[in-house]
Amino acid sequence: MKEIEQRGLYYEEFEPDTRYLHRPGRTVTEADNVFFTTLTMNTQALHLDAAWSERQPFGERLVNSMFTLSTLVGASVAQLTQGTIVANLGFSDIAFPHPVHHGDTLYSETVVVGKRLSASRPGQGIITLEHTGRNQDGVVVATATRQVMVWCRDAHPEAVRS
Repeated sequence: MKEIEQRGLYYEEFEPDTRYLHRPGRTVTEADNVFFTTLTMNTQALHLDAAWSERQPFGERLVNSMFTLSTLVGASVAQLTQGTIVANLGFSDIAFPHPVHHGDTLYSETVVVGKRLSASRPGQGIITLEHTGRNQDGVVVATATRQVMVWCRDAHPEAVRS
């Protein structure tokens, strides 16, 4: 019987100008927001205090933007980097152009914008990814650029060679 183990992509499989749509989406609940916010010791009233937030410009609590970023990137893992990543190298150009509200559904997508072999780590390459998160109405709620180091297929110590 043939077996297939889900994994991310090896360096050779990443193609610039390719968009990956990560599904399913993730509907964000009030409990998600409060748990994440308190777990990370973020005491921002905008995420925790309903009475205070009602008097602010959006009129309600907003979802913690770090939860939004984490979910945006996390949604890409199974499709792009599960088991093939060496390390996250960094994030840049992070923006939250529209708030996420309790009950919104976050849909994530990633575009491969660059790749190069590592000059200092043979058998590994650096991929530049642009992540975009949209709500259920297609409104962009988050963007981030991320660089990751991934294995080349023939160098990966656990690669199943066929």
